[in-house]
Amino acid sequence: MTLLVLDLAVPAAHGAHSQHPIWHAGALSSEDPVIDLLGDLAPNLLTYLMSFLTLGIFWVGQQSQLEQIERSDRDLTWIHLVFLLAVTLIPFSTALLSEYVEYRSALAVYWLNLLVLGLLLWASLRYAKTAGLERSEVTADQWAAQRRRIFGYQALYALGFLLCVFSTYASIGFIVFVQLMSAIGPRVPLFDRF
Repeated sequence: MTLLVLDLAVPAAHGAHSQHPIWHAGALSSEDPVIDLLGDLAPNLLTYLMSFLTLGIFWVGQQSQLEQIERSDRDLTWIHLVFLLAVTLIPFSTALLSEYVEYRSALAVYWLNLLVLGLLLWASLRYAKTAGLERSEVTADQWAAQRRRIFGYQALYALGFLLCVFSTYASIGFIVFVQLMSAIGPRVPLFDRF
């Protein structure tokens, strides 16, 4: 996750000879040759924050699962390695979405990345349960809560993706809202069962 910062590049400062263009975002006219550096950096910063939030949410989900597992085996390790492969695609799918925000295909790539992450978390959970790798003190209700959380958020992500029929901006806004609800965890009636 910390390597995401490598995608943040400072825009070239063609003609910047003072701090004025850096600190006065939006104050320059379109005829002004000085580039508004912070304005150019904003899309990359938004992509960085979205990637970090998404990865944080799935990391918490994976850690919750690992706390319920007593031991591992080769197959479970490979499931988690494939999960990490999908994790490494998040910066790409998020950057693609930020670059082509109005295209449904870019949103589809991002959503498919979220879907694959969710399916791999579910596969990990299911495999650990069927292979008998869980801790003896973990209750059936705790396993059910994990499944409900995975399927509930995946359903909300799918709903968010479907909103792109009306507007990609509405779709992205809804997905970010769902992620914020997951990260912050307020007691909103719709989210309290997750």
